[in-house]
Amino acid sequence: MAESAPILHIITPLNHVSPFDVNMAVDAGYTTIAPYSRVALAEVRDLTQDMMFSRAPQSAPRTGLFIGGKDAALALDMAAEAKASIFPPFEISIFPDPAGSFTTAAAMIAKVEQALLKTRPKGLEGVAVQVYGATGVVGSIAAVIAAQAGALVTLVSHREVAAVEEKAKDLKARFGVELACTAAVTDSEKAKLVPEAEVVLAAGKAGVEILTAAHLQAATRLLVAADVNAVPPAGIAGIGAHDAAAVLPHGIGIGALAIGNLKYAVQHTLLKQMCVTDTPLFFDLPAIFKLARELDA
Repeated sequence: MAESAPILHIITPLNHVSPFDVNMAVDAGYTTIAPYSRVALAEVRDLTQDMMFSRAPQSAPRTGLFIGGKDAALALDMAAEAKASIFPPFEISIFPDPAGSFTTAAAMIAKVEQALLKTRPKGLEGVAVQVYGATGVVGSIAAVIAAQAGALVTLVSHREVAAVEEKAKDLKARFGVELACTAAVTDSEKAKLVPEAEVVLAAGKAGVEILTAAHLQAATRLLVAADVNAVPPAGIAGIGAHDAAAVLPHGIGIGALAIGNLKYAVQHTLLKQMCVTDTPLFFDLPAIFKLARELDA
């Protein structure tokens, strides 16, 4: 291995790079971290090539590009642009994870899958999944990962159905996944919808209860419910943040910190891999979910 130290460049379209990501990078072993804020998509190519051409080829893999922000679509576009900008022998390593959403979604679905495997040998395959908070950065990516694993996914809008239809169209174009769409604005509309679900994922706004105890009573087919909201009240009634298998009226519940512990392990491991690698790495959703599965097995 060359003596050149690993460097992590963190770009974001926001005003500030996330302190969370900086802390994660330091804990993974990086001592040199360069933050770039308010980065536009049109600037990614030049920045990427400045990163790759300024070091010897043998140091390129340990020149890492981490893509943050809070917009999954933009982060994916930035990652695609960065990947298209590199070529041998100057290939750097690239890791998109806007707002931690890719690692969080991967951890969420891995946890759900492990719970399902206890009673369903095929895991997520053919399971009816409803995603609440589906237009958000975590919910939309969780929907993609679940669909790629064979689940039958429905995006649920808390406003008009057009909001999730637009999201489903974009996700199909990017990932080739078919996602059903519906709206459930009122409690009564949710009560009519939840009996169709075998898995429910809550990825809505922090501190907002999406599904009540009455909804869980009505969810007679429910096997697993997962909630990424760690701010009281829970997104799904009866699920504590630390719960790994809370007993619900039907099925079990997985809480935000149980998911978060796996998310932390996934992000830490991927950053560490970039810090020490001799070969260029590119972490797309399948790679991130693969690691989440392995760490939760």
